[in-house]
Amino acid sequence: MMNLSKELSSQHIFEVVKKVAETEQLPTYAVGGFVRDLLLGRNVKDIDFVCVGSGIVLAQKVAEILGGLPVVQYKNFGTAMVSFEGKQLEFVGARKESYNTDSRKPTVESGTLEDDLQRRDFTINCLAISLNKPDFGLLIDRSEGLKHLKQKTLVTPLDPNATFSDDPLRMMRAIRFATQLDFDIAPDTFQSIIKNSERLRIVSIERIMEELNKIILSPTPSLGMKLLFTSGLLQIFFPELALMHGVEFKENQGHKDNLYHTLKVLDNLSQVSDDLWLRWAAILHDIAKPKTKRFEEGHGWTFHGHEDLGARMVPKIFRRFKFPMNEPMLFVQKMVRLHMRPIVLASEVTDSALRRLLFEANKDTAALMTLCRADITSKNPEKVNKYLRNFEEVERKLLEVEEKDRIRNFQPPVTGDEIIKLFGITPGPAVGILKEQVKEAILEGEIKNDREEALELLYKLAEKMGIFKIKLNHN
Repeated sequence: MMNLSKELSSQHIFEVVKKVAETEQLPTYAVGGFVRDLLLGRNVKDIDFVCVGSGIVLAQKVAEILGGLPVVQYKNFGTAMVSFEGKQLEFVGARKESYNTDSRKPTVESGTLEDDLQRRDFTINCLAISLNKPDFGLLIDRSEGLKHLKQKTLVTPLDPNATFSDDPLRMMRAIRFATQLDFDIAPDTFQSIIKNSERLRIVSIERIMEELNKIILSPTPSLGMKLLFTSGLLQIFFPELALMHGVEFKENQGHKDNLYHTLKVLDNLSQVSDDLWLRWAAILHDIAKPKTKRFEEGHGWTFHGHEDLGARMVPKIFRRFKFPMNEPMLFVQKMVRLHMRPIVLASEVTDSALRRLLFEANKDTAALMTLCRADITSKNPEKVNKYLRNFEEVERKLLEVEEKDRIRNFQPPVTGDEIIKLFGITPGPAVGILKEQVKEAILEGEIKNDREEALELLYKLAEKMGIFKIKLNHN
């Protein structure tokens, strides 16, 4: 029998909980993810405690000893939370659950430790450590969780069909754990996910996205995304991405499988960036390819305009997923719209095109170039090296143009309000036309990004437009 008292001794919280458990006569255990991660040697962030009795009373007494810490109570669920030394401590009374077919929210009643462990999703999460004085540190394993942990396999403690039908979110969790831990899902468990995939429709999109984002933020997100597709779950909540799968042939010419290309781009990007929204840009960068796919005689398969259509699809997808519709959405939309531009520049670089890219990408130029580098997925090393050399040249020239013309974070040298005052005109289309023409002249390199040159051009433009000219103060 395994005893983990030495592993617990470095954290004061366990001695406190042991003391309270004894004083209050509440048999108490550390359970679930904490035990799993402790055994795997992973960084432990939060700790779940289960007691046979009132979890709220246990939390209150522990918080009192720790210096009167605040306790957040969820009386409907019989749980309480305490923040301590950067960790979230959750306390709950042991319970058993029963489900109806229309909801993943169970009917809950008090139960034994065995009841509580059996209701959990996977055997590796059914492990518990006693925090009681007689057997402090003893590992409790009723479902072969330790065996499955060593085998790196996800297995449900009960019939998997019942497990997933009762709470369909567990199917997303299975794939999330498999991705984060690099575990296999047992064959019968995975077959049950396929069989019960339609049950996912009763789960809120917010909960689905919470799990999906954890998959996306894992070291190799394609592992989970492929499992989502193979199981049929992806098709339920993200049909646009699932539609990218497949290769069509015409006249012996086939295009690449855009789903697997996208997942390769996502993995490439994940090696260099932990930014969730940049990873979402990788997922969505080719999302419109199925809608823009055409076969041109003598040329082959094309996807003309997929970047513009894809950018227009981003807000709808974000809205459906209940994602933020402000900065994150605008950033991803920008990345999708511009992701082809550096690739085009790699073959023909002009200062005008560089200025326009800097103007449109603005503060996100570096992120865009990171995405574009990840988008190089050819299996031909020579081709990859050629693209990378071209990209390095584009980046070098971008720096040169930026240093010379100050286009990034571009602010017009003369504002609309100044134009109104300078020419004594009322707000209207003429002001916008003048501002736009000055901007275009700067981007085309006709004038420098300089106030004096901008004012000189404004004089000429105003005269052509018949706008009354007054004396200007150049200071």
